Amino acid sequence: DLGCGDGHFASVAFPEPPEVGLDPWWQPLREAHDRQVYRVLVQAGGAQMPFPDGYFGTVVSNSVLEHIPEVQAVLNEVARVLRPGGPFYFCVPGEQFLPFLSIGRVLDRMGLRPLGDRYRRFFNRISRHHHCDPPAVWEARLAQAGLVLERHWSYFSPGALAALEWGHYLGLPALVAKKLTGRWVLWPSRANLWLTERLVRRFYEEPPANPGAYRFFIARKPISG
Repeated sequence: DLGCGDGHFASVAFPEPPEVGLDPWWQPLREAHDRQVYRVLVQAGGAQMPFPDGYFGTVVSNSVLEHIPEVQAVLNEVARVLRPGGPFYFCVPGEQFLPFLSIGRVLDRMGLRPLGDRYRRFFNRISRHHHCDPPAVWEARLAQAGLVLERHWSYFSPGALAALEWGHYLGLPALVAKKLTGRWVLWPSRANLWLTERLVRRFYEEPPANPGAYRFFIARKPISG
C-alpha cells in the first residue's frame, strides 16, 4: 500500500492485512501500527522503496499520487518493485475535480468566474494537489515507467464532491479534536454519527459517475517476452 497513511482506508477495504504499508511520515505510521492493519510498516518515500526488483505481486495507492510533485519518479519505482504481470491499482482526482467544486460553480453562475477560479486554486492548494489530470496524461506517465494502462473509470459525482468539499469546513472541530487528543471522533458510536451517515450514505451507495471528480486506474507491468 503506497502512501498508506494511518491505515484507515486499508482497514475498511481489505479483508486481510496487506503485506506492506509504506509512507514517508512517522506519525500516521504509528497510528497504522496501533490499528494493526499491515503485516509490515516501512517509513520511506515512494521514489526510493527499500525493496528489490520484482518484490511485490500487487501495488495499490489510494488518493496519494496527486500529492507528489515529482510523481514520475514514483511511478518508475512502482514499475521496478512490481513482478512482471503484476497489477497497479490507484485512484486520483481527475480533470473534473476543480470544475465540479460547488462553491466555484455558484460563483460562476453569479457571473464571478475570476473569483470562482480563485476559489478553485485555493481549494486545490489546501487539498495539497499537484495533479488533477485526464487519463491521457496518466497513460503517458505509466508508459514512461514501463507500465500498461488496462482500464480506468470515473466516479464521485458532483454531489459527492460537494459533501467532501463542505466536509473540509464543517470538519474543523474534528481537526481541533485530533490535534488536542489524537482522535478525530471523541465519542465514536453509531448514535453519535447517525447524522453524518445519513448525509453521506447515498453517495457511498451511488454507482460510478460519468463524468466524475475522481478516477480509478488499473495498470500492469508487462510480462517480458
